[in-house]
Amino acid sequence: MPKQRFQGFWPIVARLILRNRILILLAIATATVLLALQWKNMRFSNTEANILPDDHEATIKYSAFVNLFGEEDNAIVMAIRDSLLFTPENFNRWNKLSKQLDAFPEISLVLSTDNLQQLVKDNELQEFVLQPLINGQVKNQTEIEAIKTKLFEELPFYENLLFNKETQTLRTILYLDKDILNTDVRNDFILTDLQSIVENFEEETGLDIRVSGMPYIRTWNSKTIIDEIGKFILAALLVTSIIFFFFFRSFRATFISMCVVIIGVMWAFGFLGLFEYEITILTALIPPLIIVIGIPNCIFLINKYQQEVKKHGNQALSLQRVISKIGNATLMTNVTTASGFATFMILDSDLLKEFGIVASINIICIFILSLLIIPVIYSFMSLPKTKHLKHLNKKWIDLFVDWMERMVRHNRIAVYVVSLIALVLSIIGIYQIEITGSRVEDLPKNTHFFKDIRFFEEEFDGIMPVEIVVDTERKKGVMKPATLRRMDELGTEIEDIPELSPTVSVVNLVKYSKQAFYNGIPKYYQLPTSQESTFIMDVARKSSENSNLLESFVDSTGQIARMTTFMRDVKTDRMEEIESDLIKTINKVFPAERYNVYMTGKALLFLKGTKYLVKNLLLSLALAIGLISIFMAYLFRSFRMIIISLVPNLLPLVITAGLMGFLGVPIKPSTILVFSIAFGISVDDTIHFLAKYRQELTANRWQIKKSVYAALRETGVSMFYTSIVLFFGFSVFIISSFGGTVALGALVSATLLFAMLANLILLPSLLLSLERSIANKKVLKKPQIDILPKEEINSK
Repeated sequence: MPKQRFQGFWPIVARLILRNRILILLAIATATVLLALQWKNMRFSNTEANILPDDHEATIKYSAFVNLFGEEDNAIVMAIRDSLLFTPENFNRWNKLSKQLDAFPEISLVLSTDNLQQLVKDNELQEFVLQPLINGQVKNQTEIEAIKTKLFEELPFYENLLFNKETQTLRTILYLDKDILNTDVRNDFILTDLQSIVENFEEETGLDIRVSGMPYIRTWNSKTIIDEIGKFILAALLVTSIIFFFFFRSFRATFISMCVVIIGVMWAFGFLGLFEYEITILTALIPPLIIVIGIPNCIFLINKYQQEVKKHGNQALSLQRVISKIGNATLMTNVTTASGFATFMILDSDLLKEFGIVASINIICIFILSLLIIPVIYSFMSLPKTKHLKHLNKKWIDLFVDWMERMVRHNRIAVYVVSLIALVLSIIGIYQIEITGSRVEDLPKNTHFFKDIRFFEEEFDGIMPVEIVVDTERKKGVMKPATLRRMDELGTEIEDIPELSPTVSVVNLVKYSKQAFYNGIPKYYQLPTSQESTFIMDVARKSSENSNLLESFVDSTGQIARMTTFMRDVKTDRMEEIESDLIKTINKVFPAERYNVYMTGKALLFLKGTKYLVKNLLLSLALAIGLISIFMAYLFRSFRMIIISLVPNLLPLVITAGLMGFLGVPIKPSTILVFSIAFGISVDDTIHFLAKYRQELTANRWQIKKSVYAALRETGVSMFYTSIVLFFGFSVFIISSFGGTVALGALVSATLLFAMLANLILLPSLLLSLERSIANKKVLKKPQIDILPKEEINSK
């Protein structure tokens, strides 16, 4: 587009806005109401987002497992570690608790001491039958002791499933109805019914119940996210309004800005409802992000308006210049910021794609709202009073600008040395970064459900299921003695891995069958020999109850079996080692030509998802850099200018990565987001400065030094204002209970602070040092778009 045509665009926009003020306000009000009507479609995530695409090998394997055996993480576990449990009154109350829970339609099965079944051989019928461990209520302490002896000494089948023999911790397992596993019904049951029943039990007995399980964790995790949305929004509004008022000392300007961002937040929720996206830990960040990113727009526009009023006192002319001179600048910076978020849309992960779509759309929307609302509202108001313009003459601002100019003018060598030292140290730090993380690492540490996770890891070796699927590739192949022996061998190898619990599989049931065959003597809890196998399996086949037990471990054809183990909360690098060791063991134990054996489960999906996400987010960052480079090329038409513009924005990313290495902050899904977000925002300052510098070059007849210093003085303060707002705005995420959100807020804030210093000191220094190679009209052709006015936002 020719320069003249583009220059004429913004004055036309200004006239349209100022001539249609009432219509614009009505349109904004209508759009806000329509989007508010979409809030009813918002829903909070009840599922654990699978980062992997549907066609990924790990996803395909997990889907195949679910089709055979159903969701593997539908269990809620409750446990008590207290000797006072083993009194008649408390023990009966514990069993009554199981009956109460079993009565709920949301529960498909309860496994506890109340309904625990013993496998017993009926000598007359020559079959196995199930008999209850407890008949009715326990009457005295003698019965309690007998039950303890029977349970802990004679029923190894239930060890690590319902009890820990060493600590005498008892556990009850609640299996949720799989139809309600990923619905609001699950949340209502856990937060209301289950919570109430547990609290009543604790009040009556004085015993402490520990509760966990993936459905329980996901429910409380979602509730924490919901609670934090309001906290983030209020904190972002409070922090940005205080900083805004500190800069402008005007309640009116602060109120207008708050109105703009509040409407932006309403629109953000509206788009989430319109697209019917779930509110996840990422999309929950969008409303406060809109506040933090929207306030700098207000700073630029209001500061320009006040500067124009101070200059000539003509309100109409001031508003017209705000739109025509600042509109393009804010558009360009918002487009680059939106581009940083939009790069997430190319990823196959629905979680990140939805985050990128809604964030980028709302960043453009907050720009439109700022450009429309601020001039229109001010047009109905009286001119700012003299006291509202005093902030334009602050002495400390003059001192700050003088310091920047002095550094650029006299200390460029020192600037380069410091930058080089920071680069070298950062590279050293980068080599110390670990790519890791765990499934529960970022959960709130001070919550009851996180403490209960640690309890179950200590007592029962974890709660995150890992499944091993054994396909014998022939019907009824699972019950073959050779297959059972191989599964038992694999189970022994797994038991030797400290982070994994003993396996639960059909092997345990067969061992229990042999024990029952020999009248329940515990030492016979082992696989039958070849000679024993024939008649023990013959008895087992006659037992209808036994076939029901098999349903949990073997598919209907008898061809495929599952082996379930539970993993502690371990880092992804250790998880990779465990996976590698298990694969080697599986390949050794199960010949590939006879068996098809693979690992799956949510814990494994998390591992694969983390590696996939890190790889794709690095691609996203590369794309963001590429897009913005193309954008800079369009603006400045100079390869050298592209390089110069990228240096002060890439260096802060490298410094932040180096700090992560030195501070032991790993690369994981929550921290890798930092780089794309920070880069998209920090490049805004570069665009403001370079565009003003280009304009000064034209005005000063290509005198580099004079143009650089003029640009630095005129844009430096506004860049400082917006950077401070962004720094403290992103810092509000530090109050989060989630470790990943805290890391995101702290790292983005630090990166933006580094970027501000780089753009205010390093960038002008580079321009002055390279003036001979970039300051000629042949290399630096006139830009297609004149972004900033000659009278840029000035604090003087």
